[in-house]
Amino acid sequence: MKILLVDDDLVDREAVRRALKAQTEEKELIEVSSAEEGLEITNKDTFDVVLVDYRLPQINGLEMIARLRRRPNLGNTAIVMMSANDDEQLALLCLQAGAQDFIPKTEITATKLRRAIAQAQKRFELECKLYDSYCRVREMAETDALTGLANRYHFERELATSITENVRQEKQLALLLLDLDHFKNINDTYGHETGDNLLKTVVKKISDCLRGEETFARLGGDEFAIILKNLEHGTEAQLVARRIIKSLEKSMMVDGQNLQSGVSIGIALHPANAENAEELTRFADIAMYRAKSQGRNRLCYFEDVMQQQFSRSFQIELELKSASHDENFELYYQPIVRGMNQKLVGFEALIRWPGSKLESYPSEFIPIAEQCGLINGIGKWVIKTAIEQLSIWQKQFDRNLSMGINLSPIQLADNQLTKYISHNLDYYDVVPESLVIELTETALFSESEQNKSQIDELDKLGCKLALDDFGTGFSSLSHLVNYPIDIVKLDRSLLPESPEHQRHLSIVRGLAEMAHTVGLKVIAEGVETSFQLLLCKDLKIEEIQGYYFEKPKSATGIQAKWLEKATTD
Repeated sequence: MKILLVDDDLVDREAVRRALKAQTEEKELIEVSSAEEGLEITNKDTFDVVLVDYRLPQINGLEMIARLRRRPNLGNTAIVMMSANDDEQLALLCLQAGAQDFIPKTEITATKLRRAIAQAQKRFELECKLYDSYCRVREMAETDALTGLANRYHFERELATSITENVRQEKQLALLLLDLDHFKNINDTYGHETGDNLLKTVVKKISDCLRGEETFARLGGDEFAIILKNLEHGTEAQLVARRIIKSLEKSMMVDGQNLQSGVSIGIALHPANAENAEELTRFADIAMYRAKSQGRNRLCYFEDVMQQQFSRSFQIELELKSASHDENFELYYQPIVRGMNQKLVGFEALIRWPGSKLESYPSEFIPIAEQCGLINGIGKWVIKTAIEQLSIWQKQFDRNLSMGINLSPIQLADNQLTKYISHNLDYYDVVPESLVIELTETALFSESEQNKSQIDELDKLGCKLALDDFGTGFSSLSHLVNYPIDIVKLDRSLLPESPEHQRHLSIVRGLAEMAHTVGLKVIAEGVETSFQLLLCKDLKIEEIQGYYFEKPKSATGIQAKWLEKATTD
């Protein structure tokens, strides 16, 4: 038996030591003189019994017991409290704090100490069995028997707790209420057993759309709830809802029957829509029935503004599908000039969508294209069109012109990307070194093997790799080490507007010097004033782009103003 003795009195420790030695059973005794030492050693080692003196310096025995009992890794350790005071109220306090037995120091003998230890161990064993039984009963009380999900009771308790936590964290919390469409028809047609099996299949499909951090509950029948916590913005809930709707679009084989079951989803947000669990549930329920009334198999936000945002996103998605199929986009080009003499050296290709009925800009429609899986097709069109245009300008005007192309992080997941770029470079007779692949920190932050492999392939092909928006992300420096970056593009937000902005000046100067020190080319974006141009010259920034020289223009406009005019001059 391994015993820890926590007592600052040498005489009392000797009395305990003698009482233990008088017992026949072999024991290993470790002694410490303070609660702090006791807590530290129990954190590193396990004991069968801990003997604790009530009156200890700084942290007393009661506080030590409380801290021990809060630990999830205490193991099978029974606790016996000792005190020079034999007051019954004190003994009761010790037992309530978590000790299994109490023994006055005046009564410590070999027999009584052995009895106290044996009783403490037995009581602890019974406590463990009782707690295990409680956990099993609680699990049964909080779990849906059919699906294994949390039931309504557990959901309501969890929602209330989550809202309390969300108030402290000042984040967004979303409640999704889900109701299967036409489930009653399946029960009536195929029977309740098949209906139950369909529910279990649906739960598996929905679970696959979640990350495991959410609370997923069955409220009863074919109604479910999901709590999404720690959201930066309420629109993030639609990503989960859309995955769920998409996962249930295909029919499912259940009991030999090919069954279809869509889902209507209502979403309400805390604190945007409601401050308590009851209101939040009611508003999500209203949104769910609104989704059903609008045609089922869709999602609906309770808040009108959120619903308008979602409806706009959905309409843009529909338009994008058509535009992507018809390649109904246009590339604009922004000139990039040499920092020292403002001579034209290349362009950045920027996508525009002039045919959009909703007048959507790239900052809006590109994320939607990423979410709905259209970005690879659109991205390939950009690559092909930009390389083709570069080929024309190189042959007609200057073979040294370069072209910058922005890549979405999702495009890097396409293992045919480098092959596609290489094919177009060969087809249009453009050397890889003329192509600048612009990557955002988002593309690098995932650090997936696929992304790393794709970036390495682009580097081996000979393309120049640029880190866009440099200086705005917290991990920029590590990316310069971990990836074969050739160019950094200083974000427009870093450029000061006047000499008075000393902090901006110091930051941009430091970033430029650091990049040059490690051999990287620097491009400054967003140059709009003569002061910013002179600053870039002073910092020896190699290349510049911005409204000071030109806004993005169509290929025709760029050619007329920047290429043909330059040739004439």
